Amino acid sequence: MKHAQICRQVLSAAAFSVLAIGAAQADPVVSLNINPNPAVIGSTVLVDVVISGAVDLYAYQFSLLFNPALLQATTTTEGSFLPTAGTTFFVAGTVDNTLGAVNFTVGTLLGLQPGASGNGTLATLSFNAAALGSSVLGFSDVLLLDSALADITPQLQAGVVSVVPEASTWLMFGLGLAGVAGFVRRRTTA
Repeated sequence: MKHAQICRQVLSAAAFSVLAIGAAQADPVVSLNINPNPAVIGSTVLVDVVISGAVDLYAYQFSLLFNPALLQATTTTEGSFLPTAGTTFFVAGTVDNTLGAVNFTVGTLLGLQPGASGNGTLATLSFNAAALGSSVLGFSDVLLLDSALADITPQLQAGVVSVVPEASTWLMFGLGLAGVAGFVRRRTTA
């Protein structure tokens, strides 16, 4: 009888361990949604910094790096995710369009309360598309904290913004090429 009781306890402990391992939380993912992409030169590009799989997110901090020859940062606004859990304090960060960075954007809940869980937008950054090309958008100085002010380790996913000419520019370029091709064809047949 004792042997059967010990076997049940061992099996129960093993089953609990398997369930606890399966219930372990995956690291949240912090990524970028870029709209529009590609962007037309001279247009505004909106970059949402989004989180998915957050559990008890109380505060965050990040810097976003970009190519200042192609993009110029203009504004940063608080996203809708953290305010779902309560009153927040938001710092838009410092724009440096010479080095290509929006430094230390910060959001935090206020007071003793649980953090936000789920998926949503932390912040939205606006850029002017200043020149043709592609710019990598990368994270730096990322810090996520839970309601006990313990670190949360995120997975970070960078993004790329492509800046293209206006459609009318492409049309003019295509017409120019067609004209050159017609001129070359006439010269070779004459």
